[in-house]
Amino acid sequence: MNKNQLVVIILAIIFCLPSAFAKRFTSQFCEFELPPGWECSLEGSEWVCQSANKDRKREAIIILAAKTRGKQDSLDQYQAYLKNRKTYSLPGGKTQVSEPKYVKSKSISGQQWIDALHLASEVPGFYTRYLATVKESLGVAVTFSVAKDHYSSYQAVFEKVVQTLRVFAQKQGSLKGVKLKGQDDDLLSSTYIPEQGEFDVSINKRKGGSGGGGNSDTLLLGLLLAAVVGFIIWKKKQGK
Repeated sequence: MNKNQLVVIILAIIFCLPSAFAKRFTSQFCEFELPPGWECSLEGSEWVCQSANKDRKREAIIILAAKTRGKQDSLDQYQAYLKNRKTYSLPGGKTQVSEPKYVKSKSISGQQWIDALHLASEVPGFYTRYLATVKESLGVAVTFSVAKDHYSSYQAVFEKVVQTLRVFAQKQGSLKGVKLKGQDDDLLSSTYIPEQGEFDVSINKRKGGSGGGGNSDTLLLGLLLAAVVGFIIWKKKQGK
């Protein structure tokens, strides 16, 4: 069994644990359950969520952005935008063009979202999944970016987050003081990208392999054991 397979097993067990163990992120307009060991911080007008583990935070990132709804903010326009390739400039004068993988409409907790997947649309060598919706006076987008080498390991992790997404109905004046993108800003074309040293695709390459998110087989097995023990303890408490 290789490291990637071990990571998949560990993450699957962790996300089978009850929601009582999950940490919920809540802003004034949206909420979702974070992966275990993740935390969020406000960077300008966007919430940036990553693992607290310095090595693993370089593998994946979740970004939440919201804006005052403008004429360009509708599900149809989000879908049309995400069907197209995204183009942006890289250092050295190079141009990066993304590869759209799918675009579809998805219902989550009664709210309709546009769900899309691109390769290299935000960071070269990373997959980014986009979820965008409109709610009353807001446009809301959540992006999930993960290094290509770790994509299969994080699919179940991100799907769990997606299933818990909820956008709040807004009362008049409830968003006073909240940092939002402007009405004329494009919700999907400009997202927070960490600095090179903080979020660099090259550091996902481990010696002796493509990397699976852990430092060694021993560490991975230890995490797996800890997840199993935690589940057994919880089951015993439930039985009482």
